[in-house]
This record gives sequence, C-alpha cells and structure tokens, in this order.
Amino acid sequence: MACSPSTTLFLSNSPLHLNKNTNQFPLQAFPTLSLNQNLQLYSKNLLNLSTNRHHATTLPSASAGVESPVLSEDTTGSLDSVKVFDLNGNGIPISDLWKDRKAVVAFARHFGCVLCRKRADYLAAKKDLMDASGVALVLIGPGSVDQAKAFAEQTKFGGEIYADPTHSSYEAFNFVSGVLTTFTPNAGLKIIQLYMEGYRQDWKLSFEKDTVSRGGWKQGGIIVAGPGKNNISYLHKDKEAGDDPEIEDILKACCS
Repeated sequence: MACSPSTTLFLSNSPLHLNKNTNQFPLQAFPTLSLNQNLQLYSKNLLNLSTNRHHATTLPSASAGVESPVLSEDTTGSLDSVKVFDLNGNGIPISDLWKDRKAVVAFARHFGCVLCRKRADYLAAKKDLMDASGVALVLIGPGSVDQAKAFAEQTKFGGEIYADPTHSSYEAFNFVSGVLTTFTPNAGLKIIQLYMEGYRQDWKLSFEKDTVSRGGWKQGGIIVAGPGKNNISYLHKDKEAGDDPEIEDILKACCS
C-alpha cells in the first residue's frame, strides 16, 4: 500500500519526486512555490502521466481488487502451517484467528505504509458495527513483532494486530506483487491526499532491511472468514497500492 520504501515523497522544502531513476514518474517540484502549489502541479502531472502512457502500460484501476467467494482446498489447507505472531510474540496458525469466530482480516503492505494506516482507520471506523455482530477486526503486516508494536503505538488501531515475519500468509493467499502494482498514478494521488489529511509514512519502518527487500513490493488484501478454519467467504486482493474495497462490501460480507 504506499508507493514502496524506495519511493521518496518530501512534503517540506525539499524536492518532491517519485523514483526518478526508474523513469516511472519523471516529475519535478519547484522550491519557490508553496506546498499546496507543488501538490497541485504534482497531481496534475500524475493525471497527465496516466492519460499519456495508458496506451503503453495498462495500470490496475482503483478499488478494483479481486473478489472471490471461495478459495481452493489446497489454499485453505495450507493456512494451518502459516504462523503469525501477536504483540507478545506468541505464534499461532493464522486460521486460528477465525476458527471459532467470524473475522475481518486486513493485510497491510508493511507496517510503515501510509496507505495501510488509512486502511486501519477506514476499518476501525466500523468496528462498532463489527462488535455488534460478533465479528473480530484483525490486521496483519509483513514484518517483525517490534514493527507491529510500533504500528500499534502510532495508529492506536482498535483491532488485533499480528506480525508475519516470513510473509507466508501473503504467499499463501497469492497476493499480487511488483513494481508496476506499487508505482501507479492512483497510489501517488492517494498518498498526496493522505498527507494533506495529516497521515504520515514511517520512513524508519519503511526502510528496515526486511521491508525493503520483501514487503515493499507485495500488496495486501482483506478477507472475511469464519467461523471454521476453511470458511473464507470474502476475499479482496489489492491490484495496486491503496486499492481498498468499498466498506459496504465488507460489511455486507461480515455483518449482514
């Protein structure tokens, strides 16, 4: 979910750019202009980039993740061997999170990701409805328990938080990965919007070695599962960074 740890987004007097070395977004900021003026120019350039390059590169559309009512038996069976860790460092099979209850489980790109912080708030805003329906709210991130603790402290997320240091849950669900799913105009525009709303990327967490080498390029998703280990009724796989599904779709799956 944010534009990867290797993406640079300076919202001060420094230049504003996105990975110029890859020529994905050859955008320029103007130090003599105000922040808002730079952001307006940046947004306009991203929109132009999306239009001008559409014929060469097909980019995923926003909020158009992959929904599926079921997973294969092989996938659900493999989840018993996927272990996640709570904030005390206790490891449990991921399927135990919904074995005896229904749960909304969100997968973050990494614990420093600004778009993931928005995802946490977007889901937590509906936690009262989930609680009333007996549905647990869970967030999993690829990284260490210490990273998960930092995320919990910074976001005050009201649900449960687990760490997946081996990224095995992301591999089991076959979440999409790659540069072109991370560096997109839609993701760039969302990051600008979130910074203007007061959200911030945690660059220390974003640049930790494991995040850069493994978590930075893989997208996450959201599932509704349980009760029952093999009962996964809703699956959204992010097609790009920041690809949140409609909250009404999640509530329909978990609470109707």
